[in-house]
Amino acid sequence: MSMTLAIVGRPNVGKSTLFNRLVGKRLALVDDQPGVTRDLREGEARLGDLRFTVIDTAGLEDATDDSLQGRMRRLTERAVDMADVCLFMIDARTGVTPTDEIFAEILRKRADHVILAANKGEGSAADAGVLEAFALGLGEPIRLSAEHGEGMNDLYTHLMPLADKMAKQAEDYAPVTDIELSEDDDEDEFATPAITAEKPLQVAVVGRPNAGKSTLINKILGEDRLLTGPEAGITRDAISLRTEWSGTPMRIFDTAGMRKKAKVQEKLEKLSVSDGLRAVKFAEVVVVLLDADIPFEQQDLRIADLAEREGRAVVVAVNKWDVEDNKQEKLRDLKEAFNRLLPQLRGAPLITVSAKTGRGLERLHDAILRAHDVWNRRVPTAALNRWLTGMLEQHPPPAPQGKRIKLRYMTQAKTRPPHFVVMCSHPDKTPDSYSRYLVNGLREDFDMPGTPIRLVLRGQGDKNPYKGKRKKQPSKLSKHLKGRPSS
Repeated sequence: MSMTLAIVGRPNVGKSTLFNRLVGKRLALVDDQPGVTRDLREGEARLGDLRFTVIDTAGLEDATDDSLQGRMRRLTERAVDMADVCLFMIDARTGVTPTDEIFAEILRKRADHVILAANKGEGSAADAGVLEAFALGLGEPIRLSAEHGEGMNDLYTHLMPLADKMAKQAEDYAPVTDIELSEDDDEDEFATPAITAEKPLQVAVVGRPNAGKSTLINKILGEDRLLTGPEAGITRDAISLRTEWSGTPMRIFDTAGMRKKAKVQEKLEKLSVSDGLRAVKFAEVVVVLLDADIPFEQQDLRIADLAEREGRAVVVAVNKWDVEDNKQEKLRDLKEAFNRLLPQLRGAPLITVSAKTGRGLERLHDAILRAHDVWNRRVPTAALNRWLTGMLEQHPPPAPQGKRIKLRYMTQAKTRPPHFVVMCSHPDKTPDSYSRYLVNGLREDFDMPGTPIRLVLRGQGDKNPYKGKRKKQPSKLSKHLKGRPSS
């Protein structure tokens, strides 16, 4: 059992900066603006030889109503209840504030183990704030500088005995199980990789603001793990959550809503969008979530095209289907618009869901697994070349400038997504329309709907090493010697 450490405190005291330092990556967004973090973000931290789970939380604010700040506070209090140890951070340069005193009282009642840290403690300007921290009644404060890495040894000293204690408790209560050892069969290089708890299926949920991405993921998880509400743009970080959905281990990424580039002016929103784009690059399947009221707007098309260009398997889900009246007519119009506006994703699954009621989630789960299977599809070389012969007989390639293009043979170079290579003559003169003809044939004949397909036409090269080289002109001396009679 791994120890869990929750970092809590007022907004803008440096919680996300310390989180990034402990996990060794810039996972959490950091900005001078207070209140950047809103959702709980978990990461695997390491400090010396210690390994534990760290939780970055939203800034504690003195609000208990249903406002955005009040919902953020309830989410942070939930992290306090989940964690084994709470690291309560204050700003040493600002000193102890009345809000700090209120939350110190809350932590004394709710948390089993609390460590007090005075961040931004570099320099003499923080001396007074560190001394004030003693008055909170949480023991001696650790003087930290999350930005510069100072005080990490003191934090290790405080965490080490707690980690040893929890490890001992885990050993005492660990159940004894029989472990059956078996030899693993050699897997085919192109076989679909097994989805396991160690290697879960990576799924990113993307879309415009207020499409219902966080609500959908909460319904999949079966708990209110992500912050939701009527306000658009609540999610800022790309939050990854591990779960087992209908028996399938998954890591689901909740991303910030992506608006049109011209409307993104603030630096923080630019960081949020770039974080979401990074989640798309690391995902295996991308779920593009649309709003049933306004589907297939220009930004939705850009987001779906981005996922296709990144080579991810794509599933399109239409949310808020529970409030739709004319479902059959609306679904027919959606399918027509999808085939017309996104021809590069022809055949991709289009699933109607309701994140609020949970209807359609099983169909979405099955569509994700199907898209992942197609994304890993491997076609034998013999079958490809038989297919290529039939395609050439049905529609031979053109002969630009009288030069006949000969497609000799074909093979699949790799999967995820499927990449095919065709060896041919004059690959640079083959029109794009003929490449699209081959891609559409592959998609239809080998049952690969919706997945991105990469097709490369490659020349076999000429074996004559002197082809294309200028003929060397004879020198004046050689001409002179050539004309003289031989002795």
